[in-house]
Amino acid sequence: MKEEVIMAGFGGQGVMSIGKLLSYAGMKESKEVSWMPSYGPEMRGGTANCTVIVSDKKIPSPLSSKPDSIIVMNLPSLDKFAPKVKSGGTIFVNSSLISKEVERDDVEVVKIPANKIANELGNNKAANMAMLGAYIAKKEIVSLDTVKNSLENVLPERRHGLIPINEKALAKGNEI
Repeated sequence: MKEEVIMAGFGGQGVMSIGKLLSYAGMKESKEVSWMPSYGPEMRGGTANCTVIVSDKKIPSPLSSKPDSIIVMNLPSLDKFAPKVKSGGTIFVNSSLISKEVERDDVEVVKIPANKIANELGNNKAANMAMLGAYIAKKEIVSLDTVKNSLENVLPERRHGLIPINEKALAKGNEI
């Protein structure tokens, strides 16, 4: 098993957090992992993405030119990364913010109303967790329980009060 995923969005949408969370969960399950962040020049509102690789075998390079999947939180990320997904791969789209259809017929598209889910739970910052929950359900590379149990280790202490809502968002995304 080897899964390469790029997670992308605007700075502040939590793509780095879900990348770290997926990587940490993979480590807890004794898998090989790689997490490589990439930031745009702006601190908030600029582009941000990370590449995560989870594998049963050693990972020779943290780069991914043809990822198996992408998780895109906004339209610029969809436009940039959709062409890179390998044929037969999966594109996870935040349908709350992206109404554009994916213009490829050789990939599977999974639409998640992430911001809607987060708002219904009472915190729009949990949209990233809804996306990760859906990704975990579809790809089954780590368990949802491992991800939930990793929240305390990955999130900064000042964000520990948000763990219950993040757990709910993960579960809701996982259901969808």
